[in-house]
Amino acid sequence: MNWKKGAVGLLFALASMGVAHADIGQNAHDRGDFKSALDYWRPLASKGDVAAQIKLGQMYEEGDGVPKNLTQALSWYKKAADQGNAEAQFNVGTMYDQGEGIATDKNQAVLWYRKAAAQGNANAQYNLGVMYDTGEGLPQDKSQAFAWYSKAAEQGDADAEYNVGVMYDQGDGTGKDKSQAVAWYRKAADQGKVEAEYNLGIMYRDGEGVAKDGAEALSWFRKAADQGDADAQYNIGAMYADGDGITQDDTQAIAWFLKAAAQNDVEAEYNLGVMFRDGEGVAKNAVQAVFWFERAASHRYADAAYNLGIMYRDGDGVPADPAKALEWLRKAKSLGYDGGSDDEQDEPSDGKTIPI
Repeated sequence: MNWKKGAVGLLFALASMGVAHADIGQNAHDRGDFKSALDYWRPLASKGDVAAQIKLGQMYEEGDGVPKNLTQALSWYKKAADQGNAEAQFNVGTMYDQGEGIATDKNQAVLWYRKAAAQGNANAQYNLGVMYDTGEGLPQDKSQAFAWYSKAAEQGDADAEYNVGVMYDQGDGTGKDKSQAVAWYRKAADQGKVEAEYNLGIMYRDGEGVAKDGAEALSWFRKAADQGDADAQYNIGAMYADGDGITQDDTQAIAWFLKAAAQNDVEAEYNLGVMFRDGEGVAKNAVQAVFWFERAASHRYADAAYNLGIMYRDGDGVPADPAKALEWLRKAKSLGYDGGSDDEQDEPSDGKTIPI
């Protein structure tokens, strides 16, 4: 939620640089002829051309055609910033913020962000929101964070839209309003913000701020899952396993749990153990059940450690081994499992299963 934005380059749509110079310099830069680009831009920058100053700053920052030199980058950005250019002011702010080309100075970062933000620079508005949100360089003030995120969000910044949604969702810096949370999540999700897609899935699944709708929840989870979000992959598996708002389908549940487990999602690992043990969506396979329970237990999942204890006790998928059984049961207890105790290991194993 609180990653800040870094320095940005300038698109050449500025009237201060002649079109011919802008085209020649940019064309040279785009084909990798950095020397020619510098030959065009440096004289203009020395004469005070803002766009050329920013471009020189960018070239020094990235090491394009010149040795990378953040101090020189800052110097050129500062020249443009002192002329009131918002993009340059933002870039100066990020360099003070991150200690690039100069010692880190959060006060100077805030000063330059404020200059840029006052001109409507969405990146600066967003970064001010982060600083108020986290108390970094400013006294923590959630209402101020919300105000700055809102300014950036109103300009279509997807990260800000998502953060506004979170703050409405949690009542953090503003009144809790689930319907507003949904509205802002949707704006961010429509721009492909994976966290917003995931949160919309939760809202539709649980009926928070919107009518409960399993199909819509699945659709949003799927968008996030297709971007590789493991939590979304797990939740799709859980919806199919439970028939939560959609048709129950253990085969689909297995498929989605496997995707999430490939990213070390512990809940998915555990549920795969249960499904292989019980033959849900797959043929019963105690060896595979042990494999997945061990994966989950290695991630400190208490129920998985407990089930391993039972399987070692009963010789289910592994050779019976009372010592290992006791070891796993004790491990489960140390991890916080409170559904059983070591003394219960003499009871029949069919009284020991843990459903999904």
